[in-house]
Amino acid sequence: MPLRGPPRRGRHHRGGARPGGRRDPRRARGCCREGPGDDDDVVLGEGGRGRVSEQTVRLEVARTSPDGAGTGRRDVFDVPYDDRTSVLDALQWVKDHADPTLTFRWSCKMAVCGSCGVMVNGRPVLGCETFMRGYRTSGLVVEPLAHAEVLRDLVVDTDTFLGKLATVQPWLVPDGATRLPLVDPPSAGLGAEAGAGAGAGAGVEVGEDVDGSRTPAGDDVLRAVGPASGHRQTPGELAAFKGFAECIDCMLCYAACPQLDVAPDFLGPAVVATARRWDEDSRDAGELDRADVLDTEFGAWPCIQIGACTQVCPKGVDPARALRDAQRVATDTWELRQIQPRP
Repeated sequence: MPLRGPPRRGRHHRGGARPGGRRDPRRARGCCREGPGDDDDVVLGEGGRGRVSEQTVRLEVARTSPDGAGTGRRDVFDVPYDDRTSVLDALQWVKDHADPTLTFRWSCKMAVCGSCGVMVNGRPVLGCETFMRGYRTSGLVVEPLAHAEVLRDLVVDTDTFLGKLATVQPWLVPDGATRLPLVDPPSAGLGAEAGAGAGAGAGVEVGEDVDGSRTPAGDDVLRAVGPASGHRQTPGELAAFKGFAECIDCMLCYAACPQLDVAPDFLGPAVVATARRWDEDSRDAGELDRADVLDTEFGAWPCIQIGACTQVCPKGVDPARALRDAQRVATDTWELRQIQPRP
């Protein structure tokens, strides 16, 4: 086990590398202390470099308890900050130095995991990439994401969102005609030894699957061997879905979408964008199955193209375009089925 030096004073690091480059394994999974910190001269953000910040900003945080007690109240804190202090850093400062019961989600602090989504002054943002310097005069109010059940403080329930996501089969649906079937392995040995044996294993060849695994395959089974194996894609085919593939399921688009106020069962921007990501993939064969879900009352049709989802997306995904495309495909599919009913 590597030796660790004495604890550093200054900025708290959660789940990332310390300034010297060494990673603290106690922080590796986004763990955070439940009680106040040991040091009082904490400077948040990389810009501190060991000096004490004299600047503070007013931070209001919405509080909710699981039992409903105190629901609706806002606690106010004066939080020190510098130019690199994020809203997530500020929330962690409150937890460490003012109120250890404050509850919020976070993990990577790199705008990759999508865990730290909150409402800041009514706008859905990622806490890790929103900085306190932008609110030095106005202060800020941090609330849980809209259109989601609040479990505690800034933590919302994601089960409803994940349930909607599962309905569009957010995975690669292969074409059954080219799918590599699985076969039972021979009773004795593989490769050359399998060909020499008798019984169930005799005459069985071994092919290398597209993922590099060794798969027994007979002459009547498709084998993926050599450079012709797998699915080839042109740069254009990759570009068709790559933009939608950037979605990190942060639910900011859900919080921004006004249609969820009137149609809470609406699948929502992220789910439809994910469906389009797979529909546009040249390797996928599940578009008709997803069309059955998207072409419903609460599929793609509640969208009226306000575009708020696209405006708040931290990864540059365009869910509004995905919804337009889904509505167009649903219409085309309906017309096609009038001419050629689906078997």
